[in-house]
Amino acid sequence: MIEIKPTRFITLYIIAYLIVGTLYATQTPAWQAPDEPAHYNYVRQLAHGRFPLMEPRDYNQAYQSEVISNQFAAEYDLTNFSFSYEDYQPPLYYLLQTPVFWLSGGSLIAMRLMGVLLGAATLFVAHLVWRELFPDRPWLGFTALAFFAFLPQHIAIQASMNNDSLGELLIALALWLTLKQENGRTRPQQIPLIAVLGAALLTKVTAYLVFPAVGLVILWRHRPHWATAIWEGIKLFVPALLIGAIWWVRNLMVYGWPDFLGIQIHDEVVVGQVTTAEWIDQFGLSELLSRFAQTTFRSFWGQFGWMGVVMPSWVYQILAVFTTLVFIGWLVWLCVPAVRNSPRLPPSTQILFTTLFILNLLLYFTYNLTYVQHQGRYLFAALIPISTAVAFGIATYTRWITDRWPPAQHLIPTGFAIALIGLDLLALFRFIVPALS
Repeated sequence: MIEIKPTRFITLYIIAYLIVGTLYATQTPAWQAPDEPAHYNYVRQLAHGRFPLMEPRDYNQAYQSEVISNQFAAEYDLTNFSFSYEDYQPPLYYLLQTPVFWLSGGSLIAMRLMGVLLGAATLFVAHLVWRELFPDRPWLGFTALAFFAFLPQHIAIQASMNNDSLGELLIALALWLTLKQENGRTRPQQIPLIAVLGAALLTKVTAYLVFPAVGLVILWRHRPHWATAIWEGIKLFVPALLIGAIWWVRNLMVYGWPDFLGIQIHDEVVVGQVTTAEWIDQFGLSELLSRFAQTTFRSFWGQFGWMGVVMPSWVYQILAVFTTLVFIGWLVWLCVPAVRNSPRLPPSTQILFTTLFILNLLLYFTYNLTYVQHQGRYLFAALIPISTAVAFGIATYTRWITDRWPPAQHLIPTGFAIALIGLDLLALFRFIVPALS
């Protein structure tokens, strides 16, 4: 068998990601990414010496709709407070972007490229996660990595100005550090994981999902010695929570009890946002569920701009067939050990990944009980577990090739990555740029 050189694979993946990500960052018209003006205005306020505060003037639904429908024409002022509804967000991502704002004179493209660099770091850490899981079958990890890196909607979000990029990096780091300890490759070292978890609390609420996932792994690791498990959890989580408390105490002082996350004031400010109850009254429950399923699927793969750029139906039909086949393949891998082409994931990893995915899914459903936010990108907090399942689903179909012709182990992730890059470029130059320019 030809020896696989993982360093060469990951280098090529990162180079390709940086090229495609840079194209998305530079070619996507300004502000044509979800909530981008609001994220930008958070940094702009920091750069001018004002710490953002969520206020009633921060959201104007009528003005926003007019600006978006006119494709952010130059005559509209985006620096007013009508696009400041992200002011409730934790500050770490925006503090990292503030020096970029200063050095670039407030260049949106420069701050988008900062997101691309954060995405490249996330890609490398995700590679480390799969290297822990598949040390003897690296091609499985690179198949998962291809999906993670080049999923069109994911790369579009990473190449925009959005705090998801830092949140995903911290989630990936938390997963990797936890798996290293579970695999016995390092002694438990709490300080790096404490720092990552604390930073997650200062970045984005969806990054909080790693806490229960890591907590359940600690319980599993020390079973049935529950007192030891609790003590280990205290040593890990209490210092991390103290880091997060810096932000929470500030919110309590500003917004009052019990709004330590700033979400209550956010919901009070965003008056006019379409609610799920209004859609049920207008379309009925069955139509709402149909739209929810369709839009979630499309926007997970790629529905761009402010959800206004939809790819042709034939693209989604091909993606639906692929998704169905991969899902069936994953079920076969999960339920039929005779056809499994890789070792079973350790129980601790199953707990870690399953908990993260289920909590992310529940958070997405819960959010959509209140507001119409059928955006599949909200599931990207669990994209590492999802990408792992994709790799297993593909392996179910390709095992007969790799068993008989080992060099195919190199070709499968390479071909998968090339196909997704082709879809990325098709989406950008055939659909996004013409529709939004």
